[in-house]
Amino acid sequence: MTNPGHLAESDAAELKDIRAACPHLDATARHVRDFADMMRDLGGEKLPAWMDHVLADDLPALHSLVNGMRRDLDAVTAGLSTHWSSGQVEGHVTRAKLLKRMGFGRANLDLLRRRILHST
Repeated sequence: MTNPGHLAESDAAELKDIRAACPHLDATARHVRDFADMMRDLGGEKLPAWMDHVLADDLPALHSLVNGMRRDLDAVTAGLSTHWSSGQVEGHVTRAKLLKRMGFGRANLDLLRRRILHST
């Protein structure tokens, strides 16, 4: 998933040959790269046009992705438009789940609470 501009010349030439041999793969790579650009540049306003371009191609897997996004379009657009991230919260949730698994069958809720509060 390296940016094609950062590939070595031999890798870039090989990627070009592969994409030229398979039009479906080329279209998929193009759509994925456009979506990555939207994520990086916080371009949520481009999402409806991107979804229309994906649906115009014969790519059933990406059609499924677009249909899933349409179910909660406002949330997806907000996620692609704001600089806020839930990464810190997810890290704490992962840590709490790890501590819970470590004490499975041996610790009650009071001990789990203490372990979570005292862990670093």
